[in-house]
Amino acid sequence: MAHASPLTQAQPAGPEAEETVPPAVDLVLGASACCLACVFTNPLEVVKTRLQLQGELQARGTYPRPYRGLMSSVAAVARADGLRGLQKGLAAGLLYQGLMNGVRFYCYSLAGQAGLTQQPGGIVVAGAVAGALGAFVGSPAYLVKTQLQAQTVAAMAVGHQHQHQWLPEDSWLVALAGGMISSIAVAAVMTPFDVVSTRLYNQPVDGAGRGQLYGGLADCLAKICQQEGPLALYKGLGPAYLRLGPHTILSMLFWDELRKLARRGAQHQGT
Repeated sequence: MAHASPLTQAQPAGPEAEETVPPAVDLVLGASACCLACVFTNPLEVVKTRLQLQGELQARGTYPRPYRGLMSSVAAVARADGLRGLQKGLAAGLLYQGLMNGVRFYCYSLAGQAGLTQQPGGIVVAGAVAGALGAFVGSPAYLVKTQLQAQTVAAMAVGHQHQHQWLPEDSWLVALAGGMISSIAVAAVMTPFDVVSTRLYNQPVDGAGRGQLYGGLADCLAKICQQEGPLALYKGLGPAYLRLGPHTILSMLFWDELRKLARRGAQHQGT
């Protein structure tokens, strides 16, 4: 699989930058930053994938070229797949960026914390090892991303067209899988507020009903970050994530079934 090596991407600069945040924080920040960048650059990744697959194993001039250069290729993708087509494979791309860069930044930060990057040639070795590990972890997601970005209508298809029909179209597993994937973003955004609300609701109160530990949302946030560190805002992230997908799917399933029962009851009364 050909793709840009993480070694070619910028590594954190200088020893002074390595010691400012813990490796675990670097993992979260690095993965988040690269995922945000991916949202804006994914259309270029789609075009790049199509251009790279065009004319695969065919002599120059013997195959049609639906994609010609950057701007015309962008227009061709938009015409064939709509504007949404320019974001094909985005979910897999975000997963790839999160996994690959999270591991890369974490490992590099660990090396910096251990003082390895201060040794002669340490920065090169740390960057190489961190990049290789990140690429290894992110490779499966890159595979899925590439195959999704290559998919298009027959007239514009280049390269082999994979059909990711892993689950039956009407299966409840499709909804569950979608819920679990979307829950990644929801859990990442909402868990800090969930932690704060849990602390606020559970704190002891005085005779007037005022909280004895926290003075409100902002005060709670500040105290958690100052005394426990920013990662404390993600306590319970695992259970929160695993709960969200099934909870959403079960709620919608039960709601749909209850509505069906209500309609049947109304029809029975009408007859």
